[in-house]
Amino acid sequence: MQNPMKLVPLVTSAALALTVTAAAADEVSDTLESALKAYGDGDVAYALEELDYAKQLMQEMQAGALSDFLPDAPEGWSAEEDTDAAAGFAMMGGGTASARRYSNDAGEEFTITIVADSPMIAMMGGMIQNAGAMGMKMVRVGREKFLDNEGDLSALIEGRILVQASGEPRDVILPLLEGIDYRALGRFGY
Repeated sequence: MQNPMKLVPLVTSAALALTVTAAAADEVSDTLESALKAYGDGDVAYALEELDYAKQLMQEMQAGALSDFLPDAPEGWSAEEDTDAAAGFAMMGGGTASARRYSNDAGEEFTITIVADSPMIAMMGGMIQNAGAMGMKMVRVGREKFLDNEGDLSALIEGRILVQASGEPRDVILPLLEGIDYRALGRFGY
């Protein structure tokens, strides 16, 4: 009988080969390889275009992962991705954004948005973190404190992730916000 410990390097090598093969087959890898080839050929302009496209693809992948933190629609409500809101945040300095619009048959509607690693957050961060000291209204949602700005709720998670909720009714929004895993959200992208 063969020693099972001798099979470990073989199995590890095979798994690594499968991973590399799968990674090489994806569009991001193909685009990066195209950029390297263009650069090697001296076509810097095309290499930059390919790098921009690869970056866009990776940001789309990251936005998809960020949307996993958005809560599902509660009973009696429907939810759809709000690509306009996410695109609006992306145009205001970059970062990764995902938003979901919730609505019901009574015409009530609200949106929850999550933005990560945007320069805009750095500008707003001080105000949100010190809102209570500045006399602004705060709302506690679980362990997080949200700035209540005329009904719009905003919280800063780990100094780099903005969570916002706008619309009504508040008694539906607050439980959804409580259901977000803020600890995992704070580690998003790491």
